[in-house]
Amino acid sequence: MTRLGDLERAVMDVLWDVVPGTSDGVTVREVADALDGRELAYTTVMTVLDRLAGKGMVQREREGRAWRYRPAASREAHIAQLMLDALDLGGSRDAALVRFARSVTGTEAEVLRAALGSEAGLTGPGATGSEAGLTDRVDPPAGRRPADETAER
Repeated sequence: MTRLGDLERAVMDVLWDVVPGTSDGVTVREVADALDGRELAYTTVMTVLDRLAGKGMVQREREGRAWRYRPAASREAHIAQLMLDALDLGGSRDAALVRFARSVTGTEAEVLRAALGSEAGLTGPGATGSEAGLTDRVDPPAGRRPADETAER
């Protein structure tokens, strides 16, 4: 997966934050307006979106004379792919995974256990977390509030 530059990342953040999955997307003008404080030319934003389309990061659809853009994948799917790409950089994937697993917080480990349990088909009395309805969205484990998580760190 292609790594993104700062401006490409800012544009993708706008798309991920503004465009719901069911949306028809946003125009270049809407993206430029959402990048408030950057004072970018319309053509700069248009070029960035065109390059992101070329990289497969965004999908676009013609609407009259303009294009409407939306992310090709969720932010979580993109991050997961970056993590997989990092594992391919060399060395032992197993060693990198073990080191990563040992570096996560207890809450993050619970999320990983739930995801792995879901992949293994573990549902029922021995299952923890929300394996049955696991999605890309990350929620705190059942019975825990976000404030509890920050207290752990």
